[in-house]
Amino acid sequence: MIIHQFYDMGLAHASYAVIRNGSMVVIDPARDPQPYYDFATLHEAQITGVIETHPHADFVSSHLEIHQKTGATIYVSKLVDAEYPHETFDDGDVISLSDIKLIAINTPGHSPDSICILVEDENGKQTDIFTGDTLFVGDVGRPDLRENAGNITALKKDLARQMYHSTRDKLMKLPHHVTVYPAHGPGSLCGKNISPDLSSTIGRELRENYALQLMDEMHFVQLLTTDQPFIPRYFGYDVELNKKGADSVEENILAVPRIDHRVFKNDVLIVDTRPSAQFKKGHVAGAINLQDGGRFETWLGSVINPDEPFYLMAGDAEKLEVVIRKTAKIGYEKNIISAQVVPHEVATVTTPVFDLAHFEANPDKYTIIDARNWGEINEGKLFEHALTIPLPELRERLNEIPTNKPIVVHCAAGYRSAAGSSIIAAKITAVPVYDMGEVVTKYLN
Repeated sequence: MIIHQFYDMGLAHASYAVIRNGSMVVIDPARDPQPYYDFATLHEAQITGVIETHPHADFVSSHLEIHQKTGATIYVSKLVDAEYPHETFDDGDVISLSDIKLIAINTPGHSPDSICILVEDENGKQTDIFTGDTLFVGDVGRPDLRENAGNITALKKDLARQMYHSTRDKLMKLPHHVTVYPAHGPGSLCGKNISPDLSSTIGRELRENYALQLMDEMHFVQLLTTDQPFIPRYFGYDVELNKKGADSVEENILAVPRIDHRVFKNDVLIVDTRPSAQFKKGHVAGAINLQDGGRFETWLGSVINPDEPFYLMAGDAEKLEVVIRKTAKIGYEKNIISAQVVPHEVATVTTPVFDLAHFEANPDKYTIIDARNWGEINEGKLFEHALTIPLPELRERLNEIPTNKPIVVHCAAGYRSAAGSSIIAAKITAVPVYDMGEVVTKYLN
């Protein structure tokens, strides 16, 4: 038996291939199916099945595309009420992969329709479990993403109660040696305490995972429903898209218009993905700076609404294709009015340079915006009189920002302040808007 993990750093997403005697099953595939085809070819295997542990909120899955390409059967819980061709896969159902078994376990908690997949080897020994967003290394899945999305909606407290029983009555009773393969690693917004390790064992999780320690149900519910990360705008959209099944990623990417504009429609967002230093030296009027980097996809889907059109820009043609593909990972590629290299002849708006010495000598002469997340803000403000507006809320709360003083935006490292200052400057032109950038780290020590 071969078990292989595919890991997408940008979305902190893990998917898997299981191969036995020439047959391959893919679990929780990413938007681009090509790596799974390549892996099957490398091992001279045929993809016979695709398993979805639940309709994912944070990325678009290629389950339908793989089915259409290979004829592989899609397996998913009956509770999903999936709109694509599938076979239901629930408690006790078995997929035989030659002489090994993949066994479904219903584990509601992260979502009402979550399942895990237990592997039983050729000798009948339980060896591995694919836990989706139910159990992570060091954490369990957050319970607050399905209050308004999916076929079945549920209050977070109800899902937290279900998670308590899914972990205690099912997963924690498995043999300690069973290897745990989750769908996410650190940086994912599907949990709040995910370890850097990308696999574990049931025994280790019993010892080290805060959510699996001895506690009653009420304490567990309170623990799980507090201090969760923010919910990006695109999460509900992706749940619905994954329930239907997405179009071919390559066809959609090819359909993105590559048109060089010099004049842009009013009130349509322009997303410039270059590094902040380049953006500040010259950008198109009204553009916002969402830099291509480790979490570009998440911030794109946190700042922009799922039904909102936008222009997409990069520094050169190669980088442009990269960000188009990243946009497609969350299903936003159809929102792109056009993708183009930054037109330097009209990218003439510059960003004023932040003067740290003047700021420190005259802090009362600035309006300070704290663009960090609420969890960070609640641990303590860096500047007493700062307005607290997390980046995902900024576009809707611009009217709260006074315009009688220069504005300084800070976060914790520089990415969010670059984005935030550009969002403010695109709408507020009466006063200078500064990005504090990486200098903010001196205040964190």
